[in-house]
Amino acid sequence: MRENTVKRRLREGKPSVGTWLSIPSPYTSEVMAQAGYDWLVIDMEHNPISIETAGLMVSSMFNSRTVPLVRIPWNTGENIKRVLDMGAWGIVVPMVNSKEEAERVVREAKYFPHGGRSIGGRRHAVGFETDPSTYFEQANDEIVVIIQIEHIDAVRNIDEIFSVPGIDACFIGPNDLMSSMGLKPQLESGDPAVAEVIEQIKQAASRHGIPAGIHVANPETANKRIAEGFQFIAISSEVGNMLNKALSDIAKLDASAVESKSGGKEVRY
Repeated sequence: MRENTVKRRLREGKPSVGTWLSIPSPYTSEVMAQAGYDWLVIDMEHNPISIETAGLMVSSMFNSRTVPLVRIPWNTGENIKRVLDMGAWGIVVPMVNSKEEAERVVREAKYFPHGGRSIGGRRHAVGFETDPSTYFEQANDEIVVIIQIEHIDAVRNIDEIFSVPGIDACFIGPNDLMSSMGLKPQLESGDPAVAEVIEQIKQAASRHGIPAGIHVANPETANKRIAEGFQFIAISSEVGNMLNKALSDIAKLDASAVESKSGGKEVRY
């Protein structure tokens, strides 16, 4: 059975870097998997990506060294089971705000004796280059379980949440976190209140031995966060990268060459 290198790096205290996939296309995910990211997250929460398309996107990465992860639409047993059974090597679960919600994630993602994930199917074993029996025996050790801390309510319950066994990493979503604090959502913020809350989450994660991650807008900030001890770093998204390159190219053209030239701002997601 293939090793989940992202889970190993988290256990070893090493950083891993990836990005978000928003476009419902196995062609896009296949090409992005050649870029050299440690992992790619197929974002089913905020994008029109069906379970069938997500499955094709996952399998498009099987011939690469990039680990296929999925952000599920919401924290339910059905969502967790379906994306793992279709072959995802791990899940990112949004809006985990309480101990009970964290326990639900682990329970639905793990086979007995650590959870109650239902046994069945064959496709999940394909990407790990193994047979179903071996997958059932070793999946608990290889599937990576990441919960999102992206609401001020989660921060208030942080020690209870992080006390739940089976969480491989936490991931800070700055946009929703700031929105829940009554602030304008953005990936990068100089607000001292935001910096304080992010540090509070990171310190709590450290106390409980849970690697911390965060979404950033660019590689410069990614390097800064890695230096601070963050281990699971998402840089923008494929849509953000695509649009930023297009905006940059358009901005360099003579004004008379493009009638629709708008001088758009950097896209940060």
